[in-house]
Amino acid sequence: MLGDIKIVEICGIGPGPFCAMHLADLGAQVIAVERGETTYVTGEKKASTNTMNRGKRSVVVDLKTLEGRETVLKLIENADALIEGMRPGVMERLGLGPEVLLARNPRLVYGRMTGWGQSGPMAHAAGHDNNYISLSGAMYYCGTEGEAPSSPITLIGDIGGGALYLAVGLLAGILNARTTGNGTVVDAAIVDGSAHMMQLLMSMASRGGIQEQRGKSMHDGSHFYATYRCADNHYITLGAMEPQFYALLLEKLGLVDDPRFAKQWDKGHWSEMRSAFEQIFIGRTREHWCELFEGTDVCFAPVLGPHESVEHPHMVARGVYFERDGMLQAHPAPRFDSQVVTPGPTPTRGENTEQVKAALDANGEGLWS
Repeated sequence: MLGDIKIVEICGIGPGPFCAMHLADLGAQVIAVERGETTYVTGEKKASTNTMNRGKRSVVVDLKTLEGRETVLKLIENADALIEGMRPGVMERLGLGPEVLLARNPRLVYGRMTGWGQSGPMAHAAGHDNNYISLSGAMYYCGTEGEAPSSPITLIGDIGGGALYLAVGLLAGILNARTTGNGTVVDAAIVDGSAHMMQLLMSMASRGGIQEQRGKSMHDGSHFYATYRCADNHYITLGAMEPQFYALLLEKLGLVDDPRFAKQWDKGHWSEMRSAFEQIFIGRTREHWCELFEGTDVCFAPVLGPHESVEHPHMVARGVYFERDGMLQAHPAPRFDSQVVTPGPTPTRGENTEQVKAALDANGEGLWS
């Protein structure tokens, strides 16, 4: 879909590479500019490839050298966008800030991915996913009453509030550049994006659907919208909000005539009803509840790990996951015309360095297909 879009990525960690991968999954041509280390390090694991580089070309460049900076300047001359995830001011100190690059290519969309943003009192401070969504308010409701909020690792911050907002910003900027001839700088901050993601929640709060105190709203305090432990220490989720779905849930559980559950929205008895449900669900295995509820309008799903999800019939039927080179991956999303697309191969670090430099030496001929 994005085959004529050309992107240069100054590789960092987390949301920037994911954004570039997402665009590559959708067909964009991406050249990943990487540092010179020979392995990717996360904790104690080392590898020569990073699956977030799938579908890209990888070149190794030392941005601290004149040659390295000149390579980037040549790469962006005919590119639509650049992605970088440095702290504010770092690219400027390298001589690769927006003013320099836009002078070389006025149509360039310069995408900046940070946690705190390019301005503000905390702009230059270190931080990670959980810090950004804590400050924005997005982590506040991620937990139940009496427990510490828990970060859904990378999902709300790095990916939801970061990478996906940067992707939308880049595409909007590219559309504008193709109309006006003018590039732009996209300041994609995770605190901004994760706050914006709460607009639905805040809309519900304005109508009384969400309470300020955790554990007092339908989503974190009711018995019919909750997560339950089963006899085998696995978990299931319910979301039986609507009256017809709640009635079906009670029917399936044999509780239609039980007066304890007659008033679904009696918040004063939610705690009591939730405790009763806890005792019911822990009495049987997750498999039992799947057999009873799955495929019905109860609004039910088991809580699965990624390697369990791979084997679920629905996920298998849709071809959501695949394995390549011993690594589990998800196919690109969304789908167009219901087609499942297999992403491009994952290069080793610097695999395309010589090819790209040769194209640059030939005045860019053949650099972008």
